[in-house]
Amino acid sequence: MRGRGSGWAAVAGATAVVALVAGCGTGAGAGGGASTASAFGRAQAQAEIVAAVETSGLPKSGRTGVGATPSGATPRPTPSTERERLEERAAACAAAWQYLGPPVDGARGAFEKAVTALVGEDWVQGERQVEKLDEKGGSTVQITLRKRGWVLYARHVDSRKSMDLEMVSLQATETACWNRFTAEEQKTLFGEDAEQG
Repeated sequence: MRGRGSGWAAVAGATAVVALVAGCGTGAGAGGGASTASAFGRAQAQAEIVAAVETSGLPKSGRTGVGATPSGATPRPTPSTERERLEERAAACAAAWQYLGPPVDGARGAFEKAVTALVGEDWVQGERQVEKLDEKGGSTVQITLRKRGWVLYARHVDSRKSMDLEMVSLQATETACWNRFTAEEQKTLFGEDAEQG
């Protein structure tokens, strides 16, 4: 999750997939959570993300909090492959929320309100990237925020005129937890994207 440009975006996007596939974890278990009561851990990061979303007016995503699964979803089977085991470990390093669906009026403003709410919880706003996606006005905004060993990537993608699609995502990763993955494990998780991070 280091670096900039398309490689950075690809790895950030891949981490979102891992976090969402794994249901954002349970807030406990091996490799996840804080070692002391005063540490800022995954449960706290998830709670702050959810609170920021709820106060901003962003659309409902079908996922509400740590360990949530969409309504009617089949429970995830016990991991049987190395990649599935790594995805489960990666989920223990992450807190996330995402909306992916039809365009929603005012989503960009609501996204900005969510970022402002996180800054109000002592997340330090860093780099902000704005990119044009297409000739029809599609665009993406990515903002990096940091707090007590966590890095949060906030992203809004508006491609309503070309694909009739909108995405808002807030994905936080605990750096120390993520650094426990070897280069080979990252490659298993993300393929060639891991080498570009």
